[in-house]
Amino acid sequence: MGRIVRRLRQAHAVGDLTLSGASVLARLSRGGPDSPGALAELERVRPQAMAGTLAGLEQRGLVSRAPDPADRRRAVIAITEEGRGVLERRRSESADRLAHALDGFTPRERQALTDVLPLLDRLAEQL
Repeated sequence: MGRIVRRLRQAHAVGDLTLSGASVLARLSRGGPDSPGALAELERVRPQAMAGTLAGLEQRGLVSRAPDPADRRRAVIAITEEGRGVLERRRSESADRLAHALDGFTPRERQALTDVLPLLDRLAEQL
C-alpha cells in the first residue's frame, strides 16, 4: 500500500501542494474548521511546523483564518472554495491514474482487489 500511495503522490505536478498541505486540506474538508493547535495535534506535527504549512496554504488562498467566535483570542482555519477545488483535482488525478493502471488487470484480478478493500479499511481502523 505504501508503494501505491507514494507513486500516486509522486505523480502530482512539481510545485503542487506539499504532502502536509494536502493532508491539512483533506482534514479541513472532512472535519470542518479547526484551530492551528488542534490541526498540529491531529497531524502529529509541532505547532511551528503547522504554522509554516498553514502560512503556505493561506498565501495561496486555499485556507482562510478567522477569529474563533467562542474565544476571539484564538484563530480558526477553514478550507476555501479554491482549496476544495485543488483537493478535488488532486483526487481526480489520482483516480484517473488508478483507473488507467487497472486497465492492465483481468476482471478476476480487479474483483480480488475490490474484495480486499473492506479488509484493508478494517486493518487501518485497528492501527
